[in-house]
Amino acid sequence: MAAALSLGSEPVQPTEEMSALAADASRRLFRLIGSNSKETCIIRFESAPNEPLVLPAAVIRLLGALLTELAKGNAVTLMPHHAELTTQEAANLLNISRPFLVSLLENGQLPFHKVGTHRRVRFSDLMTYKRRRDAESEQALRELAALSQELKLDT
Repeated sequence: MAAALSLGSEPVQPTEEMSALAADASRRLFRLIGSNSKETCIIRFESAPNEPLVLPAAVIRLLGALLTELAKGNAVTLMPHHAELTTQEAANLLNISRPFLVSLLENGQLPFHKVGTHRRVRFSDLMTYKRRRDAESEQALRELAALSQELKLDT
């Protein structure tokens, strides 16, 4: 899958060269900040060397994660925590069909509200649901592994 960074409504498809630059920048960024989670970063652009840009540690970690994902060729979308998504956007993020998402909404498993006749899902609610779903899946997998060992099916 080609990497995509959504900067508004249209994704940007980086070239191989851009992915290579992202990989190099990610490695260098993490090497420079190391394990210091309180490190800030001052960036100077060649076009404006007298206007340094100071980035907080959280932004540096986010930038590093973004660069790493782009270098791997993964799709990346930056979204505000308070963003409201359409049912299609929410379904895409969960990798499920829109009709299945609507059933989750209507069954009360995921909060939503309506704007006119259209359902909207808050990104934060969607991520809460996803974390809960992932935790339940991991627990089920652990239980299956334990049962497998108990029945000696793992040999």
